[in-house]
Amino acid sequence: MAGELEPSWQKAIGTQLTEPYMLDLKNFLVTEKDAGHVTYPKNKEIFNAFNITPFDNVKVVIIGQDPYHGPNQAHGLSFSVREGIAVPPSLRNIYKELATDIPGFNIPQTGNLTKWAEQGVLLLNATLTVRAATAGSHQKKGWEKFTDAAIKTLSDEKTGIVFILWGAYAQSKSALINPDNNHLIIKSTHPSPLAVSHGGFFGSRPFSKTNDFLKKLGKREIDW
Repeated sequence: MAGELEPSWQKAIGTQLTEPYMLDLKNFLVTEKDAGHVTYPKNKEIFNAFNITPFDNVKVVIIGQDPYHGPNQAHGLSFSVREGIAVPPSLRNIYKELATDIPGFNIPQTGNLTKWAEQGVLLLNATLTVRAATAGSHQKKGWEKFTDAAIKTLSDEKTGIVFILWGAYAQSKSALINPDNNHLIIKSTHPSPLAVSHGGFFGSRPFSKTNDFLKKLGKREIDW
């Protein structure tokens, strides 16, 4: 596991990096590499969500489950893919909802959401790595403890954050969110094609609700 953790995150949750579970996780990742498995994202991009969106800048949290497991897709931000890579189905549905939710939003050709991250949207996968072509392969190896610590620390130490929880897995993280710190929790079904077919995602308007909440708090709205 390579890459330094951004200083404000290091201060907030850096002690987690030396916990026994994290050492076990590092050993697991080494074992994966030694066995010849390709893992995503690249080592230097594992902590991209934290490094692009410092703890002090977080205004919105969007929780995913684990990285894309196809070649050249994952780059450390949930739901986001690299420039030049086809927009995945879930993100296509996110863009469709944005187009009806935010006046003037034009669906982009790129699936790279770095622009969101730079504005304070923490695009956090619960699991930060995955074996190529094997969804969920690095779940329950320790990453969830680390990302849960990040969510809980944000919730406890900051006020007025928007938590966007799509699908049952993300919604389970609501137990980590402090109800006394004026956070906004937005829940709906997941934007994946299977989930949206059951209804509840389209028309949920998470992006305008987020901006309305930020505006009321005197914070800069997100340019989606």
